Amino acid sequence: MAASVRWSLLSIIRSHHLRLISVIHRQCYSLWAARGIQSQQYECKPFSVRMISILTQDTPNPRSLKFLPGKPVLGTGTRDFPTSNSADSSPLARDLFQIEGIKSVFYGPDFITLTKTDDDVEWTNIKRHAIEVITKFFESGEAITMGATHAESSITEDDDDEIVLMIKELLDTRIRPTVQEDGGDVIFKGFEDGTVKLKLVGSCTGCPSSTVTLKNGIQNMLQFYVPEVDNVEQVEDEVDEINIKVFAEVEKKLQDS
Repeated sequence: MAASVRWSLLSIIRSHHLRLISVIHRQCYSLWAARGIQSQQYECKPFSVRMISILTQDTPNPRSLKFLPGKPVLGTGTRDFPTSNSADSSPLARDLFQIEGIKSVFYGPDFITLTKTDDDVEWTNIKRHAIEVITKFFESGEAITMGATHAESSITEDDDDEIVLMIKELLDTRIRPTVQEDGGDVIFKGFEDGTVKLKLVGSCTGCPSSTVTLKNGIQNMLQFYVPEVDNVEQVEDEVDEINIKVFAEVEKKLQDS
């Protein structure tokens, strides 16, 4: 009798224990699944939201600084904003011009070059505000510009001048990539009477070494491959000349006041 009671009691305990284990297993599985989902969501989050890390790089021009967002800016070509009045087609350029001390903005394929007004303006505050503005803009997903870019020199079969074709080819393959590495660009504006006319933009504008770049760099290379080149000359568009003149007048008034 006692053995029968003990066996019945043992059966009840085992049955209860099995049910308890089953409940615990279900609870643990639910908890594990919930944690697994949370963990999975946590692990996937960094992949769905890409963090932007912006680096800066010095240029040969002490007044210009190159900002590298780690993602395409224009992708191809360049775009120059020499004054705030020229930035209507780009919301990012407009925001950057709101930073005190910014004189010009320049877009490259994967970089942004900012040029400050003068040597007395410190880069510390400009860098901090510029990084904030650039980060916020790229996170917004807006289009960076609606205007035309400085594309590669237009080399087409319609060009019947072999000298011009050779000059454009050298500029696009040998010269422009190097200049863009320094935060600027060089734009072909024409070839006349042995003189190649080029426009320097970005960090090249107002750079103390721009003359050296033109004569000892670009001119020597072009003359080596194209003997017909006698000289390389820097030119400005009429609009640029007006903008520069207006900016100089405003700057002088500010200094006088």
